[in-house]
Amino acid sequence: MDLGLNGKVVLITGGSKGIGLACAKGFLAEGARVAIASRSKVNLVAADRALKAAGQSGDVVKVAADLIDPANARRMVTEVEQALGPIDVLVNSAGAAKRTPPEDLTPEAWRAAMDAKYFTYVHAIDAVIKGMAARRRGAIVNVIGSGGKVASPTHLPGGSANAALMLATAGLANAYGASGVRVNAVNPGATLTDRLKQGMEADAKAAGITADEALKRATARVALGRLAEPDEIAAVVLFLASERASYVTGAVVAMDGAATPTVV
Repeated sequence: MDLGLNGKVVLITGGSKGIGLACAKGFLAEGARVAIASRSKVNLVAADRALKAAGQSGDVVKVAADLIDPANARRMVTEVEQALGPIDVLVNSAGAAKRTPPEDLTPEAWRAAMDAKYFTYVHAIDAVIKGMAARRRGAIVNVIGSGGKVASPTHLPGGSANAALMLATAGLANAYGASGVRVNAVNPGATLTDRLKQGMEADAKAAGITADEALKRATARVALGRLAEPDEIAAVVLFLASERASYVTGAVVAMDGAATPTVV
């Protein structure tokens, strides 16, 4: 299926690893012109190696930016558009809130979670969405997480940030639909990335079990009998960003393998 992404300018925050890197590979395979952003220059170098190993690095623009600072988000967008032209697609996959047992929560932990997940997304969106609206075209896909729908004792601040991002996704879709901008989200469950390890360690501590046992329990809760691969999440992100999803906006797509079978 031709997704109509050939030549599109795509910015992926958190594009240096995990789901974000899988998205970069997917967009490149579709012929898009891709930029990836990360707080870490080390991670960007590692991503460059991974993309070269896949035969894809070439013209990928790489930007180091801590998106907790809105000025960095604006600088990131300026650098990308100077290199590639106006951004057609923004994929937000940067930022993750630290998992914290309830007894260790502090006001600072709640604030840090909102900074790490909610505001990194909001700052990136704000830096691109007005330009998209002026051009009367654009697509934004937020990679959020199922923790925003199902409360976990070890993921309360991060889950709250995720829930806020879901509302922001739906609200911005409504606000900017008339301007030709679509805004959607995917909610992955446990996915086989490096980030999964930290989550399993927090869950293991709360349950008094080993991290391996926590991983086995997480897998057992998934109706499909396995955890997601990053490229499986990326495939849905690409669809939502594409012309094939031209009438899809304000949607939040559950991708937890039916671990939580709910009507949404």
